[in-house]
Amino acid sequence: MLQGKTALVTGSTSGIGLGLAKALASQGANIVMNGFGDADGPMAEIKALGAAVSYHGADMSKPAEIEDLVRHAEATFGAVDILVNNAGIQHVARIENFPPERWDAIIAINLSSAFHASRFALPGMLSRNWGRILNVASVHGLVASAEKSAYVAAKHGLVGLTKVTALENATTGVTCNAICPGWVLTPLVQKQVDAKAAALGVSNAEATALLLGEKEPSLQFTTPEELGALAVFLCSAAGNNVRGVAWNMDGGWAAQ
Repeated sequence: MLQGKTALVTGSTSGIGLGLAKALASQGANIVMNGFGDADGPMAEIKALGAAVSYHGADMSKPAEIEDLVRHAEATFGAVDILVNNAGIQHVARIENFPPERWDAIIAINLSSAFHASRFALPGMLSRNWGRILNVASVHGLVASAEKSAYVAAKHGLVGLTKVTALENATTGVTCNAICPGWVLTPLVQKQVDAKAAALGVSNAEATALLLGEKEPSLQFTTPEELGALAVFLCSAAGNNVRGVAWNMDGGWAAQ
């Protein structure tokens, strides 16, 4: 379905980003990966799906490196047809205790990086009159939780950026939508489960049940594979007129 297309997925060496990259690769897209840590294993997973893959280690808090990432993708595969803005970090604290440098880092990586990547990728998409921008927001782009001020502000901002991007390109073949997961069992979330288990002196399984029970009525994690299937749909012809949507896959979290 996506043969000949190239997908650039930020923050794709693990978790949601890797799941999205694998789903797009399985449809024939070339993949440009980005993220911290060892990329060899994740790249091998993409290659095993029969897709061509490249990696660029851009620091997503730095606009010049983001531009270099987009240019690398264009030089390697000829275009960026699909941009998945997924890179994200988290810090949890009350506002009065929130380190300002952590606020700045979260806004830079979770929000500003999507703006910069989009502004660099859009001209090529518009010249070909086809493109998909998928912003991985969160249910926290729709509702809030205490002690996550920077994350919630960034993800709400990302939903707003999604709508503006969609409107500005509404008469073209370029669409922009946000994916808003609830709890997904990624390394980032596993750390929160571990912290809760330690703080309450309970087992990991009990901490998991408590975490899900607080917010997610389905009492189950969304999987990267499910999110990947949604991304594939949004990149398909069936998604041609899906524009500016914040699509939550959250087990009923935002329905409460």
